[in-house]
Amino acid sequence: QLQLEESGGGLVQPGGSLRLSCAASGFILDSYVIVWFRQAPGKEREGVSCISKSGGSTNYADSVKGRFTVSRDNAVNTVYLQMNSLKPDDTAVYYCAADRPSSYYSSNYPCGGSGSYDYWGQGTQVTVSS
Repeated sequence: QLQLEESGGGLVQPGGSLRLSCAASGFILDSYVIVWFRQAPGKEREGVSCISKSGGSTNYADSVKGRFTVSRDNAVNTVYLQMNSLKPDDTAVYYCAADRPSSYYSSNYPCGGSGSYDYWGQGTQVTVSS
């Protein structure tokens, strides 16, 4: 079965931390750029972070820069999103997606992706509330 699965979401107080995991089954994750998205109720889906195939390049939305860190461990076929100093506005369903690599660099895809997502996870809920 070819799939991505997110885990690690939950309920946390403002200022707290969570680490999300994105694990691949049935394919080799290091063949892909991985992108984290989130979608809050009533809002459009938002790109949060991305990481290149090797892990050498990362990028973050301005809203999370300095608070979130994306990393990957290709040996265990998993990408992580460490989320610190969480705010209520971070409340959303978080998704990871596997993006086909591009042969050319584009500022629209700073981690080396192409916008062609072969796999999506089903999402994990993150709720930041007192």
